[in-house]
Amino acid sequence: MTSHQLLRLKQVELKTGLKRSQIYLYMKDGTFPSSIKIGPASVAWLESEIDDWINLKLANRLTHGREI
Repeated sequence: MTSHQLLRLKQVELKTGLKRSQIYLYMKDGTFPSSIKIGPASVAWLESEIDDWINLKLANRLTHGREI
């Protein structure tokens, strides 16, 4: 069985450098991973999907001629 790590909003903000409003705007336009409802008023994100999103941003940056 695969183990999945869930991140809460504050953890996603710290990991991505984005604020809550930007995360939800990106989710709305389909450019950020969707959250998972984990309770009546709680959501979380799969850490692997957040990592993939970050890696995609890095790859796009590198393919557009900017180096890290």
